[in-house]
Amino acid sequence: MTAPRIDTETLRRLPKAVLHDHLDGGLRPATVIELAAAVGHTLPTTDPDELAAWYVEAANSGDLVRYIATFEHTLAVMQNREGLLRVAEEYVLDLAADGVVYAEVRYAPELNTRGGLTLSEVVETVQEGLATGMAKAAAAGTPVRVGTLLCGMRMFDRVGEAAELAVTYRDAGVLGFDIAGAEDGFPPADHLAAFERLRAESVPFTIHAGEAYGLPSIHQAVQVCGAQRLGHGVRITEDIVDGKLGRLAGWVRDRRIALEMCPTSNLQTGCATSIAEHPITALKDLGFRVTLNTDNRLVSGTTMTREMALLVEEAGWTVEDLRTVTVNAVKSAFIPFDERKALLEDIVLPGYAAAL
Repeated sequence: MTAPRIDTETLRRLPKAVLHDHLDGGLRPATVIELAAAVGHTLPTTDPDELAAWYVEAANSGDLVRYIATFEHTLAVMQNREGLLRVAEEYVLDLAADGVVYAEVRYAPELNTRGGLTLSEVVETVQEGLATGMAKAAAAGTPVRVGTLLCGMRMFDRVGEAAELAVTYRDAGVLGFDIAGAEDGFPPADHLAAFERLRAESVPFTIHAGEAYGLPSIHQAVQVCGAQRLGHGVRITEDIVDGKLGRLAGWVRDRRIALEMCPTSNLQTGCATSIAEHPITALKDLGFRVTLNTDNRLVSGTTMTREMALLVEEAGWTVEDLRTVTVNAVKSAFIPFDERKALLEDIVLPGYAAAL
């Protein structure tokens, strides 16, 4: 028996919470073109529709070099104050238009310093742009709260600096920390000192793990480094046989360590073969705290509404399923408990009740 189809407008209106979305992977194509012209950067095309299609085609190519090249162009236009302000503001407005009520945006400040900005100037500029976007969204009647996760690039040597930035700006819009970049060959424990510093200062963190590498990456992230959430975590399924959880999978599920899952992105990177067979559905049914996310909206050609629609149409998800992952996301947000409770009771649950 198939679930009744949910129309796109109903999905768009549902309150959404996104925990895993990269700032440099979610620009508007037209903005990339305009900012590139201003800084003299050459793009594959200057037509917005063609550029959007180029990003998705490159991401779907299965060619890692081409996939990485997509970020080369977005980062090129995020190296000065003007570019960062505009990208951050539009980021918020685009989420608000998609029905997102809570979001955590992540980026690596070290990747935005080629134009002469210091790490602190990058963080402060992004926060200013986000604040402008939130004010405009609220004035338009579509309020959204957006906090920041600072990333350290795990294959470089500035992870400690990024962690220190998260400590410094903890009460200025930065909610937590992450390590990003090449997972295979760069284990989380390489940066244990940074995570110990964060724990000492009570700064929460997530870790990209279980995407390009398997269970050892997840084990280190959780058991050695102490991650409160896992970026992707798709390969936790390698510790589940015929519905029976191994010790690591049981630990992740039973301690409510959230999995920041990104279905479309996972298809592009080869972590899943189809939306219908994506592990998010089985893990949800097994009681894991799965959350639904976009990862890189421009690169994957997606939105939260589209991710929801794909799960409804191809994996048989219901409004109740969508509510479950949204509640999971809010429960695992890096904001205080009373603020999570208010967000659930005042916005998320009433919004889903109206759709049921």
